[in-house]
Amino acid sequence: MHPPIPFNARAARTLRERLGMAPGHVAYGMRASYGMTHVSPDHITAWEQGAAHPTANELAALAGALWCAPGELMGRPRTLLEHRLARGIAAEDLARITGVPLDAYLRMEESGQWTGNKQQSANLGKVLGLPPRDFIAVTGLEEELARLLTEAVTTRWQAHARAIAKLVSMDRRDLQEPLKAMQSEYQILMAATLSRASGTTASGEEGRRYIDNIVDRFWAQFPEH
Repeated sequence: MHPPIPFNARAARTLRERLGMAPGHVAYGMRASYGMTHVSPDHITAWEQGAAHPTANELAALAGALWCAPGELMGRPRTLLEHRLARGIAAEDLARITGVPLDAYLRMEESGQWTGNKQQSANLGKVLGLPPRDFIAVTGLEEELARLLTEAVTTRWQAHARAIAKLVSMDRRDLQEPLKAMQSEYQILMAATLSRASGTTASGEEGRRYIDNIVDRFWAQFPEH
């Protein structure tokens, strides 16, 4: 079951008001032009107040009625479905462009697990315009990235820079300082933990928290990504 689409209620209301439309006008447009016969003015009001969230199909129709791109009504897309909706691309078109059979693509979208091969993944990243962080998340590579980063900060980061650079499609030289800084942060944290333990076995809880959030810490080094 896909989680609710990240919906920007304020943006929906602002766009409607700029067009001089009442909730009834928007609902009528969705019914007449997009076949959303069940949508009433109360639906529009509930969405704008955050009391309810539109489905994927409703969001696409709402965007059409408000003359905007679906992405303008969404928060930050997280999943394959959400990135596709934000780009306003039909599932059939995305499947064709990436070279994935439609039924297989729809299963991936429903499960949230991308299983395409290397070329299909590259096509996906290109057509959706995915920056490295989103590409890693959508294609299910975060676990592998977490493993490599954990090894980098707990051993020698130099030994893992090439593999990390290849995974995230970045220049290895751009990773040197961030990886070095992360290793230093982790070592300082562990040293402080041992010091507080007063010579006894430290729990390492802070170190574990650092590792648990290591992917987010990594991307925080690259705000543009």
